[in-house]
Amino acid sequence: MAKITHPTPLLLLLTILPLSLSLSATPPTPFPHLHRRLEKQTHLRFFWHDIVSGRNPTAIRVAAAPTTNSSSTGFGAVVMIDDPLTESPDVNSKLVGRAQGLYALSAQEEVGLLMAMNFAFLNGSTLTVMGRNKVFDKVREMPVIGGSGAFRLARGYVEARTQKYDQKTGDACVEYNVFVLHH
Repeated sequence: MAKITHPTPLLLLLTILPLSLSLSATPPTPFPHLHRRLEKQTHLRFFWHDIVSGRNPTAIRVAAAPTTNSSSTGFGAVVMIDDPLTESPDVNSKLVGRAQGLYALSAQEEVGLLMAMNFAFLNGSTLTVMGRNKVFDKVREMPVIGGSGAFRLARGYVEARTQKYDQKTGDACVEYNVFVLHH
């Protein structure tokens, strides 16, 4: 018959101790430098100029469904943008950055856009906005889903308010108030 042996207390302690140490240790973070600083809150206000008319438009329709032109809401159109962001509603006021991305007319019953754009600021930092924009509502809220540079790991929201819309040309000026938390 085989003899059953029991581990000595020292052997048992040497086996369990490394296991308990590895279970209690905190795993390394991929962003160690971000935990040293407190999160900041920033409010930005600027004006977005969507220019679809003239010789140098900043918003260009790049795709449409066969029924887009007969739709009362423009449903199915996709527009690429490289819109100026300025300090005031005057398109010739100081440039602070550009809104680059796209919007798609994504609602059949009302004029509603899916916005996917980066606010690319002159200092090299960016904020990314993606969300629904019911353009004829007085105030529209969309989420900020990220950022880079000074706005690394940003999250928050924007409030958009149309300042001017020219029904004849389609050009628009929209005030953006941006509220973000970032590192």
